[in-house]
Amino acid sequence: MNIPASLPEWPSDIGSAIAMQKTMAEKVCLEDRYDRLETIAGIDCSYDIANDLSFAVITIMSLADLRPVQTVRAQMPTGFPYIPGLLSFREIPVVLKALRKLEKWPDLLMVDGQGIAHPRRLGIAAHLGVMLDWPAIGVAKSLLTGRYREPGLHKGDTSPLLDKGEIIGTVLRSKDKVKPLFISPGHRISHSAAVDLTLKCLVKHRLPEPTRIADKISKDKTGMSSMFL
Repeated sequence: MNIPASLPEWPSDIGSAIAMQKTMAEKVCLEDRYDRLETIAGIDCSYDIANDLSFAVITIMSLADLRPVQTVRAQMPTGFPYIPGLLSFREIPVVLKALRKLEKWPDLLMVDGQGIAHPRRLGIAAHLGVMLDWPAIGVAKSLLTGRYREPGLHKGDTSPLLDKGEIIGTVLRSKDKVKPLFISPGHRISHSAAVDLTLKCLVKHRLPEPTRIADKISKDKTGMSSMFL
């Protein structure tokens, strides 16, 4: 994984951000292109709006037994406003800061957010995946775009997420009788593999373990100043 030391030409306005998304979306790969899948990194972000700070948590787990391997945290001033469809420009800078702290790169990134299930086919998982040229999956808790039929009520039931006749993701019932998740490839992974890997990371909760643990840690503001260095 090649993490850029800085963010060259990072957009500061809506027009340039949308233009970047359209260009990067053309580079997304929806084929399974990875050497191995032994570790998976759950990535989640949160905010301290009062102090204009962004936080990122990355939890790496062994895919075989979902055992935590390493957790890193980072914080920095929020540099981009909240604009629906442009979340990646708000969160990627702090995610990159957290990634630089990892002792060993994970084989796959599982991001709390959208992959290609995005109006311009570049949600945060796709954006991050293309930027790093690394396999990535988007696991979103809510719908951003597209239409779907409600999947069955049992864990593992699915239905396609469609937009303008294109399959952009999978609606997955991750636990019996709970709201579904919206799974979409980010980069270097197929729709089917994205769903299969998400299912492998589900235990007894609605969220897969990598993003569930990252989400839990990111929302625990206890000792915030000492946790996020």
